[in-house]
Amino acid sequence: MTTSLEDLTPAALDDPEVAVLAVARRAREASRAFATATRATKDGALRALAEALVAATDRLLAANAQDVERGRANGMSPGLLDRLTLTPPRVAAIADALRELAALPDPVGEVVRGSTLPNGLRLQQLRVPMGVVGMIYEARPNVTVDAAGLALKSGNAVILRGGSAAASSNEVVVQVLAEALVAQGLPADLVQSVDAWGRPGGVALMHARGLVDVLVPRGGADLIATVVREATVPVIETGVGNCHLFVDASADQGDALAILLNSKTQRVGVCNAVETLLVHREVAGSFLPSALAALGHAGVTVHGDEATLQLAPQGAATVPATDVDWATEYLSLDLAVRVVDSLDDAIAHVRRWSTGHTEAIVTQDLRAAERFVAEVDSAAVIVNASTRFTDGGQFGLGAEIGISTQKLHARGPMGLAELTTTKWVVHGDGHVRP
Repeated sequence: MTTSLEDLTPAALDDPEVAVLAVARRAREASRAFATATRATKDGALRALAEALVAATDRLLAANAQDVERGRANGMSPGLLDRLTLTPPRVAAIADALRELAALPDPVGEVVRGSTLPNGLRLQQLRVPMGVVGMIYEARPNVTVDAAGLALKSGNAVILRGGSAAASSNEVVVQVLAEALVAQGLPADLVQSVDAWGRPGGVALMHARGLVDVLVPRGGADLIATVVREATVPVIETGVGNCHLFVDASADQGDALAILLNSKTQRVGVCNAVETLLVHREVAGSFLPSALAALGHAGVTVHGDEATLQLAPQGAATVPATDVDWATEYLSLDLAVRVVDSLDDAIAHVRRWSTGHTEAIVTQDLRAAERFVAEVDSAAVIVNASTRFTDGGQFGLGAEIGISTQKLHARGPMGLAELTTTKWVVHGDGHVRP
């Protein structure tokens, strides 16, 4: 018999391992029942979740205001505060992302490949749900909804550990989603949280091998490293976004400036914001003074090498760069800037310091673009466009559960297909192996 939270004694509920394993067992049972759900059922549930979130906007904003005030009092950075904050337009956008998911094709049942063998056996490799997806993340109430929506559309149950910074927001979000699922005749256990058991609950989730099929960490370098190191559950690693933009000698400088400002300032507290600008020495003198002035006007502090500092206009906010800057994901209005002698030097810098997330080049030289794409080994490589496009929604995948920087199973924005696995189905007619 499956142990439920209601069956546990108060003492057992105080034990994170016991309580989280009970959550995982409930999720496992719910996932098995949901694995055969039709697309109509899943899409109807997603649309119901969207309506429920919009209807609960005031309730969500009130809870979120508590988180934001607590974060501000604790000295949370502006970038992280921005990630944490919900507004009516952001709630509406989160709901719209669920509706967009409902409009996407259902990955479950897709034939990845198939054939008929010479002996007449018919083979098909089909996409099927993972089962139970665990998600550990920081300060992102929108991720709570994205993870739930992606899990449901791909036929999975999800267990969430959202962190203390967004505890009030996430509690209400999970309650709203569970209520909407029940109203649709579906198990509330398809979307559960282990936030009530704090960090020990997160550790218990990492160790729930056999009940949780895959664990996805999404957050800062320390969080991701901890999950990768501690988990016994299989992990898909999402990476830190130390993203680079290289302005080549042939670049259209107007385009380069627009791409730079969008990549850095459109939203600073996100993993696809650019953190290092590399500029070819041939155009540094013409490009950097105006670029640094524009960055300063936008409130960006430039951490520059010697050549950059020499070209900075009077009054620009600049400080000398060190190796720490080349390795830093700022998530703030800070940018490391370096002048390089060649495309080779730019690629060498990216190879040394990149976290494998997103790198971009601005160039009118086709050969330079082709070399950059071929020789830079990151999840996304972009030519003549902003790094901010590395996003599941922008790529047409719907919401994403994270940006994978690993190379196994999933890489780049993780949409619906990445939350499925496959099974082989073999049809015979009394076949036996000789």
